[in-house]
Amino acid sequence: MQLSQKVALAAKLGNYLLQNNEQWQAVKQQAYRENPWFIPEFIDNAAQNIATSYLAANLLESWLRHYPLLNHQKSPKTIGVIMAGNIPLVGFQDFLCVWLSGHKQQIKLSSKDQVLLPHLLGKLAEWDPAFMEDVQVLERLKEPDAFIATGSNNSGRYFEYYFGQKPNIIRKNRTSVAILDGDESADDLRELSKDLMLYFGLGCRNVTKLYVPENYDFVPLIEALKEYNYYLDFHKYHHNFDYQLAILIMNSKVYMNSGSLLLIEKEDLFSPISQVHYSFYKDKVSLLDSLNTNNDIQCVVGKGLIPFGQGQSPRLMDYADGVDTMDFLQTL
Repeated sequence: MQLSQKVALAAKLGNYLLQNNEQWQAVKQQAYRENPWFIPEFIDNAAQNIATSYLAANLLESWLRHYPLLNHQKSPKTIGVIMAGNIPLVGFQDFLCVWLSGHKQQIKLSSKDQVLLPHLLGKLAEWDPAFMEDVQVLERLKEPDAFIATGSNNSGRYFEYYFGQKPNIIRKNRTSVAILDGDESADDLRELSKDLMLYFGLGCRNVTKLYVPENYDFVPLIEALKEYNYYLDFHKYHHNFDYQLAILIMNSKVYMNSGSLLLIEKEDLFSPISQVHYSFYKDKVSLLDSLNTNNDIQCVVGKGLIPFGQGQSPRLMDYADGVDTMDFLQTL
């Protein structure tokens, strides 16, 4: 397939997602049944972002112009892509990068997300059977030439052990933070709530730590967060909320409760489901300097940074861990 054919096919997939026909609705329900963390609202959000920020033809063409060395149909490699499953379709960008780079790929799906991507790959193959010459979904990878693997810190050590002798991108645990000035508007806080709550906080681009100025008034933020109290209707989230609340009460810890999210003063960047940490800061410049050198941080949300509400809306150039996947692929 020529690159122009692939771009047209990708754009057709974007239109398919936006149409939200009965077939796609049934697939989303199946994905939710198999993984109750993937509620339809979250699948819709992921699909909408993929369709509008990744699969528009003009965006794809503009993005691909950054990579003049794309090795189309000359000496393609086989890339093993090991996908995460913390949020719906989280591995889609890796698939898209390898496919458009001209390499072949072997995809190892996460056990948590085995419905959505195979359906979309099936649609691409239905529209153009040549698609499947370049893409395989396998339980066990068959000696790829290079790897893109995403997982936890623990699985990352295994990836490095097994794949370290070949070209690779290996991603481990990361999370995101937000810096507040204290003069945020009600709209700012409403958008920040999305960064905290979308996907139940399970994404690496979800904010799990807040940095606030001394004497910060949390009441407006807590009011904004009450919009998400319906999350307690979902038993998995509710169970985690009750568990974390019980731990705090039994240990006589000070906390704030929005009704569906617990706020605790703690230095840790990573927080459990249904909980977010916060710390006070004095100097924003020094804080930013320290955050910019912290390898555990995926993105920083705030004024003059990633806008409030946009943490979980990555674009084509927003690569995980700041590693340019397409540059890695074009230089193999």
